[in-house]
Amino acid sequence: MRILLANDDGYHAPGLAVLEKIARQLSDDVWIVAPAEEQSGTGRSLTLGRPLRVHRFAEKRFAVTGTPTDAVMFALAQIMRDTPPDLILSGVNRGANLGEDVMYSGTASAAMEGALAGIRSVALSQVYGAVEPGDDVSFAVAEEWGARVLRPLIDAEWAPRSMVNINFPVGDPADVKGVRVVPQGLRDYGRVRFDARKDPRGFDYFWLALAGVATPAARDTDLTTVSDGWVTVTPLHLDLTLHSSLTSLRDVYARS
Repeated sequence: MRILLANDDGYHAPGLAVLEKIARQLSDDVWIVAPAEEQSGTGRSLTLGRPLRVHRFAEKRFAVTGTPTDAVMFALAQIMRDTPPDLILSGVNRGANLGEDVMYSGTASAAMEGALAGIRSVALSQVYGAVEPGDDVSFAVAEEWGARVLRPLIDAEWAPRSMVNINFPVGDPADVKGVRVVPQGLRDYGRVRFDARKDPRGFDYFWLALAGVATPAARDTDLTTVSDGWVTVTPLHLDLTLHSSLTSLRDVYARS
């Protein structure tokens, strides 16, 4: 099995090294094509206004000066054009990708690009607790449970153009309760807040600062289940059509 690894934390991120350890429990044919620098929160963005540059570190190891989507797209179209992967793994992200995070996540977006290409793709993220800026985050749960969670997926049936989103809970690997397949949740943050500041020259600049959650997340979703100590597995599809509204909207236009 040929496996392609990508992420959004960058080629040198500790989580990518953990992902490689996980992947090598599944196959000896592991490729890495990751962004050269951190690209968290870039979502499905593409680099269109400047060229991409690629650095080859070793055989099967590359960094791309672009987004996670750029990296996977370039891997499939250029680097692995004649030897496409059977599986794409993205992560292990430093931090959760739960609920609506998936819409912004570069980690999930790398997996989405693989899914669009018809390749089984999985996003993996490690939840962590309160840490000081710059502190190391433990990937122990992801490292211990990663291959264990992925093996059943390899043999499972997948819907076309779908991906799987996995989150590992914070804590000790021995305390993990197991694996649960759950739907994507949704937080209600209320209004988004921007922290206004001034640079040394007196000009305004702003930091995005999320406020607290206004409404608790629904039970039995990825958000609450991972907090309860479970590894969460959530299948996602890329068809954004709201099929339940098709008939009613057709009726609206038929009457107009």
